[in-house]
Amino acid sequence: MIEWNNIDTVLLDMDGTLLDLNFDNHFWLEFVPSRYAEQNGLSIEQAKQKLFPQFKQMEGKLEWYCLDYWSDALKLDIMGLKAEIAGLISVLPHVVEFLEAVHKSSRQVILVTNAHRASLDLKMQKTCLDHFFDQIISSHDYGSPKETQEFWLQLDKQHAFDKQRALMVDDSLAVLKSARIYGVKHLLSISKPDSRLAKKIIEDFPSIEDFREIMPCL
Repeated sequence: MIEWNNIDTVLLDMDGTLLDLNFDNHFWLEFVPSRYAEQNGLSIEQAKQKLFPQFKQMEGKLEWYCLDYWSDALKLDIMGLKAEIAGLISVLPHVVEFLEAVHKSSRQVILVTNAHRASLDLKMQKTCLDHFFDQIISSHDYGSPKETQEFWLQLDKQHAFDKQRALMVDDSLAVLKSARIYGVKHLLSISKPDSRLAKKIIEDFPSIEDFREIMPCL
C-alpha cells in the first residue's frame, strides 16, 4: 500500500491514529456529561441534550480542541477531569512497532495533532511515545486546526517537507481532505480508531485497520 522508497516525511495524527479514540469518546460523550449533570442538577440525559449541540457547533474549529475554551464554557476543570481518567489512555495495536521501524529509518517523523498542549503532554507522559518523533506539533501552536490550509502553510514554513514525498496518516477525513488540497501526496486513513467500536467503511481514502499493514521493511 505504501511505497516506502517514495516517502521522506511521515506525518502522524495522535488521537484515533496512534492512540485509542475510546479515551476521548468516553471522556466527551460520557464522563463530561456525567460531571456536568452533577454540577448543574441535571440528569445525564438532560446534560447530553444540552452539551452535544454545543460540541457539534464547534467541530472542525480550534475551540473544539481547546481545553481552556471548554473549561470556561462549561465551568468545569476539563484538564483535571482528563487526569482523573488518564488510566484509559492507551496505544492502538502495533503502533509502537511501527514507530520503532520508522524512527530507525532516515525519514523525518512528525506528530501533528489538534490536541491542546496540556492534553498532548498528558498523553505523551502516559504513553512515552514522544521520543519517536523529530517534531511534535499542536495546531494550537499555529492558531489554526489541521482542517484549515493555514495550518499546513505554517507547518511547511517552520518544518519544510516535500509534499510529494510525504505520508499523512489520520483518522479524520476532514483533515485528510485539507492535506490533499494542500498537496500532500500520500494519504491514509484509520478504519478502527476506537477499539470498542466497529470498523468504519472509508471510501474517500485508502485505509488500514492497524499499522502492520504498512510496516516498513528496513
